[in-house]
Amino acid sequence: MEDIIKHSGIIESINGTHIRVKIVQASACAACKAVNLCKAAESKEKLIDVYDENATEYFPGEQVSLYGTTRMGMQAVLLGFGLPFLVMMVVLFIVISVTENEGISALIALLSLIPYYIALSFFKKKLSKRFFFTLKPINN
Repeated sequence: MEDIIKHSGIIESINGTHIRVKIVQASACAACKAVNLCKAAESKEKLIDVYDENATEYFPGEQVSLYGTTRMGMQAVLLGFGLPFLVMMVVLFIVISVTENEGISALIALLSLIPYYIALSFFKKKLSKRFFFTLKPINN
């Protein structure tokens, strides 16, 4: 059985089968007892797109639970951070061995991320089928 990631959120809008849910993403130190005294704690509001055939059962302003899997989260981290880091390091070492100029090599390595993220954006529709969330209403 896969581990489940759960977030509470509020439905922002519904358009057909597309539901936009607002969640509050808190930093890890938000659970600390000294959170009110510390300036390091922060939180951000995020909008999550969910596609659900039963969207008519929900309404804007409703509190819901948003579910995903930890495997899905790990794959997203790998695609968003792990592979780009690997691409950047490979390009850096190749270019530095050819040019022997660290500054230019670093710049080219950073610029190599542009085609990576552009290519990733072309697969956005395919990835959205792989990375999906499910909703359940919170019964008060």
